[in-house]
Amino acid sequence: MDSYLIQVNGHGDHAPMLDVHLKSTGNTISPGKVKGRKPRWAVRASEMSKKTFNPVRAIVDSMKVEPNPKKAMISLSLGDPTVFGNLPTNDEVTRAVKEVLDSGQYNGYAPSVGYQSCREAVAAYYNCPEAPLKAQDVILTSGCSQAIELALAVLANPGQNILVPRPGFSLYKTLALSMGIEVKLYNLLPEKAWEIDLEHLESLVDEKTACLIVNNPSNPCGSVFSKSHLQEILAVASRQCVPILADEIYGDMVFADCKYEPIATLSTNVPILSCGGLAKRWLVPGWRMGWILIHDRRDIFGNEIKDGLVRLSQRILGPCTIVQGALERILHRTPPEFYHNTLSILKSNADLCYAALSAIPGLQPVRPAGAMYLMVEIEMEHFPEFENDVEFTERLISEQSVLCLPATCFEYPNFFRVVITVPEEMILEACSRIQEFCEMHYQGAEGAQDLECDK
Repeated sequence: MDSYLIQVNGHGDHAPMLDVHLKSTGNTISPGKVKGRKPRWAVRASEMSKKTFNPVRAIVDSMKVEPNPKKAMISLSLGDPTVFGNLPTNDEVTRAVKEVLDSGQYNGYAPSVGYQSCREAVAAYYNCPEAPLKAQDVILTSGCSQAIELALAVLANPGQNILVPRPGFSLYKTLALSMGIEVKLYNLLPEKAWEIDLEHLESLVDEKTACLIVNNPSNPCGSVFSKSHLQEILAVASRQCVPILADEIYGDMVFADCKYEPIATLSTNVPILSCGGLAKRWLVPGWRMGWILIHDRRDIFGNEIKDGLVRLSQRILGPCTIVQGALERILHRTPPEFYHNTLSILKSNADLCYAALSAIPGLQPVRPAGAMYLMVEIEMEHFPEFENDVEFTERLISEQSVLCLPATCFEYPNFFRVVITVPEEMILEACSRIQEFCEMHYQGAEGAQDLECDK
């Protein structure tokens, strides 16, 4: 066996030389044992995966509690309007998809930003003089959640921060933290129908603030901002030169006594990325069709943000082509009475739920104006045996088989969220059980004081 000494000009951590032995085998030379690093398996999860954290899942999955076996489970927790079958999509919507499927024309890859004709259809649907749109201002995405992810990724770098509502949709924080983006929570005010605390919002802005997320209509609050309040929000963004990421997935899902104003229609200079999709208004969340509308009337974004979104969209090859092919027909053939009927059911359920819960001592619901949710304050001083909203909702499951999400999931303790898409009889039954639960555990001022002294 011949021995060769190989000199390596190393510095610092590099070894200065390696002793390599080569074994002659006829006409070939095979490597023998190499001194140095011993090969070994060292597969680890990425830092991004370690930073990805969904507070809803973390809290709900940790609620190790069994429902009352004597009572059928009623879940008021999941923001999926299709669960109980009482809110089917319109026949025109399903017919549009069937026609596209039968045509065989949409089985291949589409451009990463979506078919041009489909982007034109979305632009035409949302275009208005106050916020004009063209096809190039539309990016089609795999659901609204991907729209939010792309919008965050194009606006913010690791080490920057974004402003997020509290209470607010947990996905904003989940996505941001996984990208190394700091989250600053601004307060919503329940006593003002969940309007933004504008003073608090503005106090959070600094030189590293990349964008402001505005969710209207709101998940989890069911609130709808007035035109004047949206103008106040825009004034803050304008003063601070902060772009807006508008989560408007519940756009137009407002009750009859209220009006929805897309924030871009009120902006004269603040650039806005508006995220939306089919999921909620058309009652097809599983179809995964979303979009980003780029509103930039003063050319503040310029080409950079649009080009950035195009590049980011190329990480996957766009949303489902079958649904894309049906998109124009879905947007333009769905009859107005479908939207009206959906909202009538939601409004009726909201009114029933609000009235029933308002009559229960120790609970203070906040009346919703749209979307699919209602938030309820727990006057914890009257339920002293429970430490917090998580414990309250756990016991509600174990005793009454009613599941509501504790608002700790939305960074807002001592509230819980009710989903109002369930059938009317289930809303009434659930409220009846919640009343029974509260009457069982409610303590007046004197009772609560005595219980505290016994602890």
